[in-house]
Amino acid sequence: MKTLTEGLSVAPQISPADVAGIAEAGYLSIICNRPDGEATDQPSFAAIAEAAAAVGIACHNLPIVPGQLSDADAETFGRLLEELPAPVLAFCRTGTRSTTLWCLAQAGSAPTVEILGTAASAGYDLSALTGRIEALAAQR
Repeated sequence: MKTLTEGLSVAPQISPADVAGIAEAGYLSIICNRPDGEATDQPSFAAIAEAAAAVGIACHNLPIVPGQLSDADAETFGRLLEELPAPVLAFCRTGTRSTTLWCLAQAGSAPTVEILGTAASAGYDLSALTGRIEALAAQR
């Protein structure tokens, strides 16, 4: 798990067996950003949601197909971060989609260099998003 903010961390694929440890680490919500069936070895969202319910963690599915992340997806992600109990753990295959969603959701709330710096500090070089973040910031 890599921390982006006090209220959000990102991670690569988790399993239902990981959920109890996620709860013990203090997370109150999980967001899945990986579509079911993306890989043959990944657990279904339903299995993770069932494990989350068993330990009292909120769980939401916002599946993003690689290369098809829309601005509306980022808005939804930002809204989920406002609505779900924090701290939140968002996951996908590597954590990159979840981090990208966060970066785009933050557009206009902080300078682009700070947003991308936060991502870089967690190990995600998303500098290619500079123009997209700035365009979203200009719209907000």
